[in-house]
Amino acid sequence: MAKELEGFNFEQRHGKSRVRVGRVWRSKAGRHHFMVEWNVNISLLSNCVAAYVSDDNTDIVATDTMKNTVYVKVKECSEQLSAEKFAILLGKHFTSFYPQVYTAIIKIVEKPWERISVNGQPHDHGFKLGSEKHTAEAIVQKSGVLQLTSGIEGLSLLKTTQSGFEGFIRDKYTALPETRERMLATEVTASWRYSYESVSSIPQELLYFNDQYFNVKKVLVDTFFGPPVGGVYSASVQSTLLQMEKAVLSRFTDISVVQLKCQTSISYL
Repeated sequence: MAKELEGFNFEQRHGKSRVRVGRVWRSKAGRHHFMVEWNVNISLLSNCVAAYVSDDNTDIVATDTMKNTVYVKVKECSEQLSAEKFAILLGKHFTSFYPQVYTAIIKIVEKPWERISVNGQPHDHGFKLGSEKHTAEAIVQKSGVLQLTSGIEGLSLLKTTQSGFEGFIRDKYTALPETRERMLATEVTASWRYSYESVSSIPQELLYFNDQYFNVKKVLVDTFFGPPVGGVYSASVQSTLLQMEKAVLSRFTDISVVQLKCQTSISYL
């Protein structure tokens, strides 16, 4: 919340970025392992004006403390959980443990480790690095109000036909030819905001948001390509992105906002 300071509206936040942490969970039998590697970013909004105007650091949560808190809290998680759940857990901790902190913004980027298969069988403890990254951001207020966003970074997609680009503005600076037959390659960054408005309203399943992540990704990919036989025609990247967004919103009732960005790399046949 902004304060008036010497005639100015003053709001501050401070935090710690790039806290790398890994966690391994073992099945009850001990044979099957699950693991995550997270890059955690923390931003705290708090009442610590004195640190700016009076050289008084009494209300400052040190960034080293934030880093250590991540390590302690992830170690306390005895069961496998999603990045979204851990972001909410951290946000709840910072806003409840420190009286002066009224909002915590926690963003997590999950490194895409994928379980390998050997001779068609999933390996107990073997993983390889994949491509696209799972992201999560929780904005948690002291009152329990929540804004939760998930996403994908670096989703690379390519189709060798069923794409074109025609009817765009042509002027003296235009060299691009019109076509109904081109290869379309793009890297998609996606984010979607859930409709849950409080910490108490989110689903209790620890891996619910992991399942949602893979479900949303499947809808995005399936909509981009269309049916396996014949596919679907793309008149422009803009048109395809809108269809992908509409598909997500119509499929998932607990998602209220979808945002897609892409970088295209197009080769002509």
